[in-house]
Parts: sequence; C-alpha cells; structure tokens
Amino acid sequence: MNNLILSSTSITGTNVTNQKGENLGEIKDLMIDTESGRVNYAVLSFGGFLGLGDKYFAIPFEAFSVNTTTEKFVLNVSKDRLENAPGFDKDNWPKTNDHTYWNNLYTHYGVERRSTQTQRQSA
Repeated sequence: MNNLILSSTSITGTNVTNQKGENLGEIKDLMIDTESGRVNYAVLSFGGFLGLGDKYFAIPFEAFSVNTTTEKFVLNVSKDRLENAPGFDKDNWPKTNDHTYWNNLYTHYGVERRSTQTQRQSA
C-alpha cells in the first residue's frame, strides 16, 4: 500500500494553501460517512480574526491533495473562488440529505463524487 494514512487529529488544524501558496485557512473537522467509512468532506475555516467571524466551507475531500514536504493540504482554488463558494457558519451546518447542495458543491470545486457504493473487502 502506497497511500499516505493520517489520523484525524493530525489533519484537524492543518493549514490549507492553494497552488500559489496562498493561505486558504485551516481544517476544522472531518465529516465521515458512517456507512462507507470514508471521509466525505472537510470543514475549512477561512477569514475572521482569532476565530471570530470565520466562515466555514464544506470541501469535498476529493478536492484536496497533500504536500508531504510541507505537511499541508492543497486546494486548487483561488481565494476569490473560495470566498464565493457556498459557506456556512458554525451554528448552521449543511444538511447531509440535501443532494442539490452537495451536487452544486462538487461542481463548484470541479471534482467528481466517489462512488457511493460501499466497497468492503474481507481478509
């Protein structure tokens, strides 16, 4: 297996940059599909000052890559595109059953959704 495997605690708080090296915020949380066991999306905090006024973004996990040298997650979007993305505040998280919201989110970030079929292998 050549995949990089990280703990959720090592990802939470990780700075996120874009391809230009601009800071896009930090990962606040990971949302896991309990049926498949996969990370569905990361919650990115952007803007604000000292945690006040932060805007949260649900970013499909497929939209990230990992720079193993700098130990940062990379999201290939400009700051403007992120600022114009559908966001939410810490008291109003997106509904998990709103398929239109999620489809628009994947389209906004230009990534395809992974198959929703659970692929489990037995040992």
